[in-house]
Amino acid sequence: MSDVRFEPLDLDRHLELLHAWVTHPRSVYWEMQGASVDDVRAEYAKIAADPHHHALIGTVDGTPAFLMEHYDPAHSELAGHLVHTEGYVGMHVLVAPPADGAEPVPGFTDVVFAAVMQHLFDDPDVTRVVVEPDARNEAIRAKNVAAGFVELGEVALSTKTAMLSTCGREAFAASRLGGRHVTV
Repeated sequence: MSDVRFEPLDLDRHLELLHAWVTHPRSVYWEMQGASVDDVRAEYAKIAADPHHHALIGTVDGTPAFLMEHYDPAHSELAGHLVHTEGYVGMHVLVAPPADGAEPVPGFTDVVFAAVMQHLFDDPDVTRVVVEPDARNEAIRAKNVAAGFVELGEVALSTKTAMLSTCGREAFAASRLGGRHVTV
């Protein structure tokens, strides 16, 4: 069992770490490969100023380990692609790459993903989580399905062709990842 915590992104404290994560070669689908530190600051300052979009740093056993964003899909580029958005929350998650020279920890991403979903569903107003990964990102699409997401189909967004997917509370609870117990 891992102790997973969430805290608001603090650009003064987390900027260098965040920059390293979003520009890492494994984070290609985050679309910030060539971003400077100032570019990352500007992007996350926009998120901080948006009342419908929030960025959180996640720690696992006290160590910063992932970035999680949640947003209101009705106030996003997805607004025209969803029939119903009452109780829906959009989500992005980026698991930090392993430290230099370290091997990935088997099952670590499952722990993080399960904790993110649990954190979102801890809000009683949330009925469904929405994701829109790049349609070419087979790894995250498989992780989404393991968490109970249903792929609704591809949608053209401004920077990618996305696989629009949703997951209800019950589908997550019944999924392979929903059965994990994580201290949040």
